[in-house]
Amino acid sequence: MKIFVTGIGTDVGKTIASSIIVEALEADYWKPIQAGDLDNSDSHKIKSRISNTKTQILDNAYALNTPASPHLAAEIDEITIDIKKIKEPKTKNHLVVEGAGGILVPINIKECVIDLIQPDYKVIVVSRHYLGSINHTLMTIEILKSRNINVAGIIFSGDENQSTESIILEKTGVSMVGRIENEPYFDQNVIAYYADLFRENLLKL
Repeated sequence: MKIFVTGIGTDVGKTIASSIIVEALEADYWKPIQAGDLDNSDSHKIKSRISNTKTQILDNAYALNTPASPHLAAEIDEITIDIKKIKEPKTKNHLVVEGAGGILVPINIKECVIDLIQPDYKVIVVSRHYLGSINHTLMTIEILKSRNINVAGIIFSGDENQSTESIILEKTGVSMVGRIENEPYFDQNVIAYYADLFRENLLKL
């Protein structure tokens, strides 16, 4: 199984969700484009939060120095991201692929993060509760569906909001994988706890 983790925006909890999915499936992890924080990248964070010994952390296709939209970070590094050079690493294991920001974040003048999603990927959307998140979630899922992309599940991030969650699930028909609460921290034990909670739903995707 190949799972692509995207979010309704930046800082909604994609990397935490990716950690949980990786741990639950003992999957390999790949972040095609990392922009900024190269000494404490999302790959580093995943590695520090999981406790299984099967997962392989695969190399970024592009590791950019500036924490910015990939197209701008690449421009500052005086390169252009070539989507043809972003080759999915070969693995016989489950694979979790984490996007950068939301699906319409540009990676160059022509293409966006959504263009990284391959036909055999199952997409999980991470939605964090805030004023406007319903709109952002519905738009994200609507755009994915308009491209005939398989939206396999949604993970809610933050304290429970029944009104928000129920209207999103009703309008989209997308299955809920689980909810990540506002934990004070996320270490290996907390990630393992959520991995156990989410595993059954993930295996049904």
